[in-house]
Amino acid sequence: MTEIIINAVLKAKSGKGELLRKELLNLVEASRMEDGCLQYTLHESVENSDTFIFYERWKDEEALIFHMNAEHYKYCGQQTEPLLEKQEIHRLQIVNS
Repeated sequence: MTEIIINAVLKAKSGKGELLRKELLNLVEASRMEDGCLQYTLHESVENSDTFIFYERWKDEEALIFHMNAEHYKYCGQQTEPLLEKQEIHRLQIVNS
């Protein structure tokens, strides 16, 4: 079993930060309830309040795929797409422990 770590950086369009925050917080609550979710944390940039960063840990690839196919994930994507200026998804591996 290989743990999956995801870092997602989302930047809201000008004036859309609060709307984006609301949608992302809804996603956090639903995602944390998934069986394979080990950690699902939303952060806000100190320098730019319109930038949000997710740190996610999933039990394995199957858990991540389940998450990406979940209705709450798809719904959030539909709601946030018009609010986003930029989105970057990074799959991470631990370099040291």
